[in-house]
Amino acid sequence: MIGKKTLESEPIPAAKVKEILEEFSEKYELNYEQNLTLAHVTNLNKLSLEDAEKLIEELEAFMTHKQAIRVADLLPRDMADLRLIFAKERNAPSKEDMEQILEIIEKYEIYVEE
Repeated sequence: MIGKKTLESEPIPAAKVKEILEEFSEKYELNYEQNLTLAHVTNLNKLSLEDAEKLIEELEAFMTHKQAIRVADLLPRDMADLRLIFAKERNAPSKEDMEQILEIIEKYEIYVEE
């Protein structure tokens, strides 16, 4: 791919990916990979973009921005799921912080449709 270069890279929540792809699909036809990605985030995305951004903002008190996005996308339900997210991380939150993280997530799961 001549002339293609990544200028910047930053993690974004799945809700934002969904919004971007939906806006893009209104103007252009999505390719195969874009269609797969849109289907994936549509089926697995649990929070609206506004709720995801609020949750990420609250979680950043306990972890990095990238980790907060991952937690907001996955919405772990218990300590075991949360520990799996941080299994390979060097700066994992303490047990007390993880308990507070789960309490924060529970506030947002009220709005989640199963």
